[in-house]
Parts: sequence; C-alpha cells; structure tokens
Amino acid sequence: MSPTLIGMESEEIAALLRKLSPSPTPSFRATQVYQAIYQQRVASAGGILTLPRELRAKLEANVPFGLPTAAQCFQSSDGTQRYLLRLEDGKSVESVLMPEGERYTFCISSQVGCPVNCQFCLTALLGLERNLTAGEIVGQVLFIAARNGLSADVSKLNVVMMGQGEPLLNLPNVLKATRLLVDPDGIGLSERRLTLSTSGIVPKIEELGRQAVRPKLAISLNASNEEQRQKLMPITRKYHLKDLVDACRSYPLRTWEHLTFEYVLLKDVNDTDADARRVVKLLANLHCKVNLIALNPGPGIPYGTPNPERVAAFQQIIKRSMPCFIRKPRGLDIYAACGQLKRMEPDLVTLA
Repeated sequence: MSPTLIGMESEEIAALLRKLSPSPTPSFRATQVYQAIYQQRVASAGGILTLPRELRAKLEANVPFGLPTAAQCFQSSDGTQRYLLRLEDGKSVESVLMPEGERYTFCISSQVGCPVNCQFCLTALLGLERNLTAGEIVGQVLFIAARNGLSADVSKLNVVMMGQGEPLLNLPNVLKATRLLVDPDGIGLSERRLTLSTSGIVPKIEELGRQAVRPKLAISLNASNEEQRQKLMPITRKYHLKDLVDACRSYPLRTWEHLTFEYVLLKDVNDTDADARRVVKLLANLHCKVNLIALNPGPGIPYGTPNPERVAAFQQIIKRSMPCFIRKPRGLDIYAACGQLKRMEPDLVTLA
C-alpha cells in the first residue's frame, strides 16, 4: 500500500519533504506537518496552513493523507457509537466510541477481519483480509476524536485495541501506531490509557515485553483448562495454555502496571464454580485482574449467555483471590459490544 501522511513519524515526514522540494526545506517544516496531523487534527494536507501554499499543493498531489471516511455510523440507545470506516483501498474496518461521563473509550481495530477463529466471536466469521497499517490504526483515533471534539489534553481518553483483529499478529504496525499515540508532541495519550488485547500469541507477548514504549497487556483467557480452550480458541493448539501462563509470569510489568485477563462466560460451557476455581489456580501469584464478559449474542454463534446470577456467583469465587469485575455490555442494540464487530446492519439482525 502507498504510504500516507497519517502514520508517518517525524523523521519520515522530514525525508518526504526533502524529496518533494528541489531546494532545502527548513527542519521546522516537518514539525509543522507532524503537529498539524496529530495535534491539530487537520483533515487534509491542504489544511496545514502553516506551510507555504506550494508545499501544501505538492503534499496533496503526491501523498495520500490517509484519514478514513465514515461509510456508516450507528448510534446506540446507551450513547455508544459504532463506526464503519472506509480505508484508502476501499476496504472497511470498525471502531467504537463508548462515552461514560467525562471518560471516553475508543475501541479500535488492528486488522481487517481476524484470523484467530474464536468460536464465540462474530468477527471470526469474517476471516482475515489484511493487516492495517500504522496510519490506519492511528487514523481511527484521529477520526473519532475529530468527529466528537475530543483530544488527549482535555479529555479522559482510553484507547483499547480490542476491535477487529489480533494485534500481536500485526505487531510492527501496532508498535509504530503506539509511538504516535503516546508521543507528547503527537496525539499525547498516556501509556496507562492504551491497552492491547491478545488471544495469546506467546512469542509475540515476549517480544512486546521487550519494547520501551508499549500498551498495557490484556489476555483473552475464556477457558479454565487446555481442552476447553482448544475447543473455544483453536489458536491454543499452537500456543498452549501452560506456555501462555508462563509467558505472563515472566512478562516485565512496569511499576504501575498489572495484567488483565478477559473471560467470556458461555452458558453451561465455561461458567461453572469449578471453572472459576480453576481460573484462580491458573492465575495464582500473577499481578492481575479479571474482567468477566457474559457472552454478547449474535447469529451463527452456537453458545448462550449465562444469567446474571451465574455471572455473579462466578465473580464471587474469583474475587476471593484477585480483583474481578463484570464488564457491562455497551452498544448491544447496534452490534458494537465485545465480540460483535462483523460489519452488520442493526436493523437486519435480531438480538438473541
């Protein structure tokens, strides 16, 4: 894919300007472009008014800007917004905005579709179309922020890479996007407000832990033993549960950091008291918390949602040993909740 302005780091922008201009370009021009894209959130190269008109014209003529466009937007009764965003090559990807008081959470995608094939997730039915570029990952944040008048310096923004895709299978682009998202001279998010969720790609977890700049780590557990997890998450046939837990034990947490384990509860499958006790044993001595998610339903998913009493009983067992929270579903009526991103029209489907 052709490089776009969105997704370039300052050194890349400086090299681009040198290539476009026959005469030497002052070094501060790259800074002006960088800040216009990531801080001022301009919508096109022509909007970088600090640049000379001729240079703006050259940028517009030679380099795609890279901001996604809204193909569709769905509004939930609870305030959640689901965006179907059109990319430069015509493919589309989904992003979600969840407002809660003064806090805003952006759920963004790292791939078009997903290759992991979790049996309880609608996104798995798409398969994988391709990886997103760093610019396409960052572009989702820029689009949602601009659309809603939000910025990292005045809003409590959280970004979670929990939309379409397995982020660790697109790690170079995810890491580049992370640098742009947390750069104080760029978008300016705190690393504490950026989270990556993985199904458990063990070698990539180890690689992520070696990075100086990285998101917080969340692991989709979803089962209490190896046999159960292999049925629900076929990726476990390659990256076994024991190896995943060992990688978590050796993961180099920062002083302020903990691991998060996400557990989707499926009725009469992985939601028993015995499952809860096994989860406690699995995660013993890890500095972590557990988020419980009662299955968000969808057509073609062969599992049911446990009743609230069963979810609460499961939580109580885990809470005796470690922090455990029940994730409130957001955007169920527009198919924006966890595991539901499949580019669906809300009025064409029926919630179970």
